[in-house]
Amino acid sequence: MKTTIREPDIEALQEKAKIMRSEILKMLTESGSGHTGGSLSAADIVTALYFYKMRHNPNDPKWRERDRFILSKGHAAPVLYAALALSGYFDPLLLKTLRKIGSPLQGHPCSTKLPGIEISTGSLDRGSP
Repeated sequence: MKTTIREPDIEALQEKAKIMRSEILKMLTESGSGHTGGSLSAADIVTALYFYKMRHNPNDPKWRERDRFILSKGHAAPVLYAALALSGYFDPLLLKTLRKIGSPLQGHPCSTKLPGIEISTGSLDRGSP
């Protein structure tokens, strides 16, 4: 069986990464707190994963055949939130609520609050279901 390898659209991925960085900066500015460097430093790799490499389905976040992404540096949650929003897991307008009381977008990702988050992670790089 021959496998077809699809070539990445580098320009499209660069543009998507640029949008992700913009969303990260807007989220952190609006919230008034967060870890800018941790999120921005992961923007290119998370873009490549979510928009080129990973098999995932925003319409079926628990799809058995999906690839799973674990953000071990939980303080970089804004990069994950941006990827999930731009992939269609939730409305991108929700990004404006980062770190606000009652928002599902807190300082570290929580798997019970948003679709697409595989495991809750925190500042100590430990995950829990």
